Parts: sequence; structure tokens; C-alpha cells
Amino acid sequence: MRILHISTRLILGGSQENTVLSCEGQARLGHEVHLAFGPIYGPEGSLLERVEAFRTPDGRGIETHVVPSVVREIAPIKDWRCRRELRALIERLRPDVVHTHSSKAGIVGRAAGWDVVEATERRSDEATQGGQEHRLAPGIVHTIHGPPFMPVEGGAVGRAKVRLKNWVYEVAERYAARRCHVIVSVADAMTRQYLARGIGRAEQYVTVRSGMEIGPFVEAAAGESRDEVRGALGFGEADFVVGTVARLAEHKGHDDLLEALGDDLKKHPSWKLLWVGDGWWRERLVAKARAMGLVVREMDREGKNAADDGIRASDAGAPSVVLAEPRPTPPPHAGEGDDAREGGGPAQVILTGLVPPTRVPAMVRAMDVLAHPSYREGLPRTVPQALLCGVVPVAYDVDGTGEACRDMETGRLVRLGDRAGLREAVAWLAANPEHRGALAARGREECVRAFSAEAMVEALERVYARAVAMARGGV
Repeated sequence: MRILHISTRLILGGSQENTVLSCEGQARLGHEVHLAFGPIYGPEGSLLERVEAFRTPDGRGIETHVVPSVVREIAPIKDWRCRRELRALIERLRPDVVHTHSSKAGIVGRAAGWDVVEATERRSDEATQGGQEHRLAPGIVHTIHGPPFMPVEGGAVGRAKVRLKNWVYEVAERYAARRCHVIVSVADAMTRQYLARGIGRAEQYVTVRSGMEIGPFVEAAAGESRDEVRGALGFGEADFVVGTVARLAEHKGHDDLLEALGDDLKKHPSWKLLWVGDGWWRERLVAKARAMGLVVREMDREGKNAADDGIRASDAGAPSVVLAEPRPTPPPHAGEGDDAREGGGPAQVILTGLVPPTRVPAMVRAMDVLAHPSYREGLPRTVPQALLCGVVPVAYDVDGTGEACRDMETGRLVRLGDRAGLREAVAWLAANPEHRGALAARGREECVRAFSAEAMVEALERVYARAVAMARGGV
């Protein structure tokens, strides 16, 4: 088949990694794969280099297409132009399947794809009447990686704005659901939420877990054992490391972690907060941590000190960092860089900056607890990734998170926005290392079976066959 994936942004993120792994797996199966996306910018990193470097054993790659008008924000003029650009791309490529990802690309991409379906049907009718061979319509598939609907919170004006934005997305999602054949949910919770809002029909939905390359999480690569990584990051054996792997952005819960754990970080010198990632909220979060009296270390911004501490900057000069090879002499304890001394002692909050996806397993393995107090998710990939590494997660009970992190079974699940509950869960995990290990072991066994990229690609094969059959009158 010829398959066209459409995504809003090709930044470092769960939905983008899911899409890229789908593209790679489908190319290996022999399909011709195309990937369209909007312009890439900002501090959140990119997966473009990986996509461009990918080759199948017989030398085929993934064809990329930058669509200038694909933007994340609601922008009526650009969105109208985007629909035209995507329709022209679909008409030119004539794919068997159009697979859209994320809310904005999903809404506009499905509209553009359905325009082509309807135009193809009209031309096919005319061709049939004239005794000519007719073109075949593409199957339209959409994946819900996470809901676009925001939590209603804040003051009266803020709540009104959120409700209005949610209503706009709800109307748009209803419109788009009528313009696709199959809707893929990464979690059962997504299907329930969308149907509750009157989006689509129950028979349109199918759950396909978001696949990942589980090998690097299950088996540590050379030089990436827990002790080696902790040593390279400057953590001692007795340190209790609570980590996040997430964009430093709105609704990822970094503020909640600071407010929940701030006193404990100051009270317990061995407690460390490790933030892996970068984003638009970085400066504000760092300033907030320092205003709370916490010492912050930004490892990717230390220049020569970073190299001395086992971190080297990327060759391109981007803010990405990778772990250096382990050194025979141990690095100083976390927080003993110049900025930490200026702050009055060892750092309690350590930032790595952007880390290449290949280094995420190493970073997770260095943690004792993976914290993910996000306010909205599909099924956050960092939760099963932590379990695959043998690290227990603590997360807010939102959307599909509870399908991987079940309280007191495979992790700790906390009510949304409950900072006291978040603090209690982390403190309980700190005090009960044996229970920590048991929860992680149980979750690891489940995730090995459920979250492989191969299982995801295999399931998508069945989804595509169904969508193509529906598009061409077979169902």
C-alpha cells in the first residue's frame, strides 16, 4: 500500500514517536510510506533527523513533506489554506490510506482526505458511466493520542475561555469523525470520552496501544546500567531520584511537583528531582524553583563543567545532551557544579535539557520513581517505559493513564490536581523500596506484552485493511 501519515508537529513527543515507529514498521513490511507535517521550531526538539536517516534493508526510506500551513493553534485562515494544501498533496500522491495524528492535523487532515474521497467517488461514477477505469478512494484513519479538551480550572474568566475552547474542539471533532472510516484510540478511556461527547459512532473505534521499541528499556546497553548512568549524572547510591520525562510545558505537572515536593527536597538532602526535557516553560519553572529556595542545576547549560561532569553537548550545538562514556573516576555529586555552589549547596532540582530518544531509557533507569502528574494524556508512553525499565510510576488519574499505572498494582495513581496525594504517594514509595520493586516488576511483565512497536504495526495492518474496504464499498 501507499500510506500517507499527517501530523501537526514532528517534535520530540509521544504521539510523534508513535507515528515515526508506525512509518518505520510499515516501510519494513514493504509499504510506500509518506509523512507530512508542519514547520518544526522551538526548544522541544525534532524527530526529523531520525526519519530522514531511516532506511529499510533494501534501501527504501520515508518520504517527508513539509506543509507550511499546518500549525498547532486555531487559525482559521491558515487552517483553510492547510486544507487546500493537504488535499493537493493527497490528490498528487493518491495513497491507499490517509492516517492523521493529533487534534489539529487530525481535524484538517480528515477534512482534506474526505474531500478527496468524495471527489474520487464522483469521478468514479462518471468513469463507470463512460466505460472507463476509475480511481480508488483512500481509507481515512485517525489516531487519538490524547484529548484536545483542557481541564476547566482557574477563575471565572479562565474557566469560561477553557469551556469555549473545549466546545470549539468538540464541534470540530464531531465534524471530523464523520469524515473518516476508522478512529484508533491509544487507550479505551479515549473511546469512552469521545463517545460521551457525541464524537463518532461506537463501531468506528478500535484500541491500538501506542507501541515503542521495548528492547532498550528492558535491557541496558553497554555503559547504560543504572549505576553507570546515575554516576554520570552525579547521583549517589543513597539518593532518591524522582524524575520526569516530559516537555517543560503547560499541563505537564512540573508546578505540581515543585509544590508537592518542595519542602521534602529541602528537608531530605538525598531527595533529587530530575527533569529530562526542555520547553517553553523552562525559564519560569527554574525561576519558581529558585524562588522556593531550591538549588537548581541546568546541566546542559554548564559549558565546560558539563563535560567534566559526564555530559557533552551535541555536535550540532543544539540544546540536546547525551551521556558520555563512563569515566574511571567518579564525577562529583549532583549539584557540585559552579551554579550549585552559588546557590549554597548541592542541587535539589537537576535539568538535563533535551535528550535524544535513544538516551531516554538510560535516563529513566537512573530514577527511583517516574513522576507524571500530567493534566491530560492519551496513555502516556513514559509510564510503560518506566515500568519496562523496572522503575515505578506515580501519576495523575487522567484519561488512559490508569490503564498502565494501576494504584498499588503497577504504580501509584493520584487524583487529578491532588498535590497532597502526590506528595504522599512519593513519600510512601521512598519509605517502601521493597513494594516499589514489586509494583514495577508486575507492570514490567504486562508492558512487555502490550506495548511493542511490532504489535502496534501489526494491529494497524488490520485497521488499514478495514478502512480501505470501507472506502471502496467492501464493508
